[in-house]
Amino acid sequence: MTKTRRSAKSTSTSRSTSTKNTAAGKRGGKAAGGAGRAPRSASKAAKEGVKSRGPTAAPTAAASAQLDQARELAIGALEAALEKKALMPVLIEVSAMASYTDFIGIVSGRSDRQVEAIADGVSQFMKLQGRRVIGHEGSGNGRWTLLDFGEIVIHVFYHPVREFYDLESLWIDAPRVKIAVPPDAILTQPDALYGAL
Repeated sequence: MTKTRRSAKSTSTSRSTSTKNTAAGKRGGKAAGGAGRAPRSASKAAKEGVKSRGPTAAPTAAASAQLDQARELAIGALEAALEKKALMPVLIEVSAMASYTDFIGIVSGRSDRQVEAIADGVSQFMKLQGRRVIGHEGSGNGRWTLLDFGEIVIHVFYHPVREFYDLESLWIDAPRVKIAVPPDAILTQPDALYGAL
């Protein structure tokens, strides 16, 4: 009788161990006694059509042309913001550093209403170019509006709020795209805007 109990106990232990191994194998993790699923090799990923955004990926001619097209579109979006009297435009290329976008544009407005007008002007320009807004955050408060167009993200700030968050310093290592900035878009006295906070 003792022998039967031991064999039943060892059988249940072996079942639970094999169940753990099987469950870990399905999740791709490592089990106590076995190895998990191996990562996909780069050549297999390339065969399957998976785009690699790592630093080792060499840019192809098509990818380079697509990046140039996105750059021109981002410059056009900032020019549309400048038509609405935006301040201090900055265009940052983050294609080599971020996977969610290629360009980040940052502009400021002098008031809550101007922030909304700038955001509307950029949205209208992109709509004329056949681009839809994927994400629109912060509308209605006039302090910060984010417009996400996929490969281009535009931040429109009320200028004192822009200085507080200082997004440019988060991307200090990313290259800036040169854009023509008119003299009236350069803020010479930033303290003049702080009275309306």
